[in-house]
Amino acid sequence: MRNQPTRAAAGLGAALSLVLLAACAAEGDPAGSESASASADAHDHESPEATEAQARTPRLAVTYDGGVLVLDAMSLETVGEIELEGFTRLNPAGDERHLMVSTTGGFQALDLGSWAEAHGDHSHYWTADPILTDVTYEASEPGHVVVHEGRTALFDDGTGLVRVLDSAHAAEADAAAREYTTPSAHHGVAVELTDDTLVVSEGTEDARTGIRVLDGDDKEIAASDECPGVHGEAVAADEAVVIGCEDGAVVYADGKITKVTSPDDYGRIGNQAGTEASPVVLGDYKKDKDAELERPTQVSLIDTRSGDLQLVDLPSSYTFRSLARGDDGEALVLGTDGQVHVIDPESGELTTSIPVIDEWEEPVEWQEPRPAILTLDGSVYVTDPANDSIHAVDVETGEVWKSAELGVTPNELNGVTGGEAHTH
Repeated sequence: MRNQPTRAAAGLGAALSLVLLAACAAEGDPAGSESASASADAHDHESPEATEAQARTPRLAVTYDGGVLVLDAMSLETVGEIELEGFTRLNPAGDERHLMVSTTGGFQALDLGSWAEAHGDHSHYWTADPILTDVTYEASEPGHVVVHEGRTALFDDGTGLVRVLDSAHAAEADAAAREYTTPSAHHGVAVELTDDTLVVSEGTEDARTGIRVLDGDDKEIAASDECPGVHGEAVAADEAVVIGCEDGAVVYADGKITKVTSPDDYGRIGNQAGTEASPVVLGDYKKDKDAELERPTQVSLIDTRSGDLQLVDLPSSYTFRSLARGDDGEALVLGTDGQVHVIDPESGELTTSIPVIDEWEEPVEWQEPRPAILTLDGSVYVTDPANDSIHAVDVETGEVWKSAELGVTPNELNGVTGGEAHTH
């Protein structure tokens, strides 16, 4: 992996100091129209607020109790702050400029103020003040958001509505390219592939049981009911989709579904991290069904080519915000020992452990702050709630190359590269 986010150093160090305040939509009165309404200011690149940059300007977003901080990914300086009440969740929008914020009433587009415009054989790069736009995709219970190859799938747990957006225009009124409603509402997930195949979870409010695979006309082409407790997804090389189950996982690849069985009767995989750079998906692994809070010390590696599952022992426990992938496909796990553990996904070997923060313990309530890991534009970022700080790590050298105090206690972490979005 590269040492730092790849961009020219000159002229890009100035931070925007303006603090922007925006309130999320009140319950029963969500921002935007029935589908979505676009904020003209958020896309007016001719406005005096927009500044042209020499290269891409990656930015990070960190939630805290009361709002979201937006940081420059190189300097880790705060370039904007948005006030939001309640527990805020951040999801990728897919256009490398916006994030989708799960708010009361739906998924609301947060403009991090960094983007690219293609001009023939080159691009122009811009920065502006971050702002919470008035674009909201209504959802009674906003759930999982999955971005893949130019499509962004939003899942409403309260209705079972899957809204698939054109990622490049996710913060515009006409971004919805497809809608599908599951037979029963449930805490679910969906992902659309490049051939318009839609992989979607199956279940009810009481139980999640499997997946269905639909063609571009929503006709079922494959299905499986062998996935109790469906949760989470990841896409690996060659568009292999992995969905987690309480007894392993299911893999959809090359037009068929394969069951991957855990070595334990209860071997739950509920959170996964995939990358196009590897056919192996990194997953968590829990095996105590009756635990109020299990602190696992093994992770799973799911080979989408063979359907094999390998367990890797770690020197510490970890949480659902601990999984990430490196630029070259490395499996990364942020442990409660404060180290980033680097695993070779092919061999399952723990190749190195990088000390980043102090030891910590997972809180009982999942909404409570705990350290999080994010890979973005060649660097790995780790939050440190105990010290209200964030760190930038180079996995190749094992160096913590930048740290910053935030002044707030960080919770969720996400970001954008400021580059161009993938097209479908």
